[in-house]
Amino acid sequence: MESLLHNDWQSILAPELNSPEFKTLINFLHQERESFNIFPPQAEVFNAFNFTNFKQTRVVILGQDPYHERNQAQGLSFSVARGVKIPPSLRNIYQELANDLAIEPVKHGDLSAWAQQGVLLLNSVLTVREGQANSHRQRGWEMLTDAAIQALSAKPEPVVFILWGKPAQMKQKLIDETHNLVLTSPHPSPLSAYRGFFGSKPFSKTNAYLNTHGQQPINWHLPA
Repeated sequence: MESLLHNDWQSILAPELNSPEFKTLINFLHQERESFNIFPPQAEVFNAFNFTNFKQTRVVILGQDPYHERNQAQGLSFSVARGVKIPPSLRNIYQELANDLAIEPVKHGDLSAWAQQGVLLLNSVLTVREGQANSHRQRGWEMLTDAAIQALSAKPEPVVFILWGKPAQMKQKLIDETHNLVLTSPHPSPLSAYRGFFGSKPFSKTNAYLNTHGQQPINWHLPA
């Protein structure tokens, strides 16, 4: 699976990718795929990194683990392919985007246009068993995503980290907040969105910070 990283993340994450712990994770995933449906498809597991290289990353939207229903997960946190029904969490993200920046929701769930602008759409855990949220937690993915967060935190240019929900917020201790912006709120899922996700204005806060630090703001409008 190491070969599925196609850009500068390969060298940055090489110590983790070549570790005994990662080899144990790969063996576990191989066994899981023999017995269960695992999402996303193997070729898409590293999409977050492959869509948004390390040098390009200016913003991180960190989720928990991939969608666990069929045809949803595509390796980008909260994103689904065109033609797939928009999941409730993403509907709530679109609602907050409309409230925050008056951007009307699109009729698809493909967030790759954000990824191509330097928004790393990362989950804390990169795989999941069908129908079982958090089923691959504490199997080794955290080591890899911790390393990615720490490397981004140490970049010369500041990065905005958007941490939605408690699993994502567990990464906050890895981030140098004297040099980067951390935005936290409850998860956008229907269970928690009304507890502080709505009204958190992450999109405008991100762009205000990027502007202040001489960086291009993100165009949060998604193509129709």
